[in-house]
Amino acid sequence: MTTASPSGGFPYRLVATDLDGTLLRSDESISTRTRDALTAAGEAGAAHIVVTGRGVPWTRHILDDLGYEGLAVCGQGAQVYDAGEHRLLTSVTLDRQLAGVALAKIEAEVGPLYLAASRDGLDGEVLVGDGYALTGTLPSTPLSDVSELWAAPLNKIYIQHPTLTDDQLAEAAQLAAGGFVSVAMAGAGIVELLPLGLSKATGLSLAARRLGLKSADTIAFGDMPNDIAMFAWASHGVAMANAHEELKAVADEVTASNEDDGIAVVLERLLG
Repeated sequence: MTTASPSGGFPYRLVATDLDGTLLRSDESISTRTRDALTAAGEAGAAHIVVTGRGVPWTRHILDDLGYEGLAVCGQGAQVYDAGEHRLLTSVTLDRQLAGVALAKIEAEVGPLYLAASRDGLDGEVLVGDGYALTGTLPSTPLSDVSELWAAPLNKIYIQHPTLTDDQLAEAAQLAAGGFVSVAMAGAGIVELLPLGLSKATGLSLAARRLGLKSADTIAFGDMPNDIAMFAWASHGVAMANAHEELKAVADEVTASNEDDGIAVVLERLLG
């Protein structure tokens, strides 16, 4: 990666931030300091794009509460969402036949999985099967029959295993089914099967293009392995102190944690 050259002030035209574990504190709030730093970056000419693994239905209430009206990349890059207009601009869905093959191959290697899935669309339900441990109190619909997974378009499938760690499950899924789906590890208990080739970089590049911006214009902040592709695309990648070691290994720098205003620490330095 190369760092953009300053041109009379803030050196980047785009600030891309992950949501959970990065922009948000554990209570899903943004500190005043971080808000002020992002506002100052905006006044210096930089756009802000939220880039999250959450699908739009699990993201838009947070963006509304924050008063965020820009573009958001949701669903690990599958969706580009206009928060100001509450409109879905682009959406990529999972090939359900390939996903079924992928699940079968993974279960052949590691045994039965606990499953959940995210339906496509602004109001797409999150279906949660027996045994799947849902993080937080986000809205969901019980999945009583696995065959219901395939009844309508999906953005992603979530998988959990009764004994394997997230890292072990993600590695096993990649080895067993990496030719059929992309595998993302997005947080504690969150291993996902996505359309093949999809990443946060996919959606971020589409959103940036809508703003007339490029990878060379971009500084990105994140905390999990699903941010690796975004860091590779951006000019400069900043991992939070609380980030997964895989992300820290490829980051250009490591900042303070999400609880300690890590984004603001970097932006304030760059703003001088």
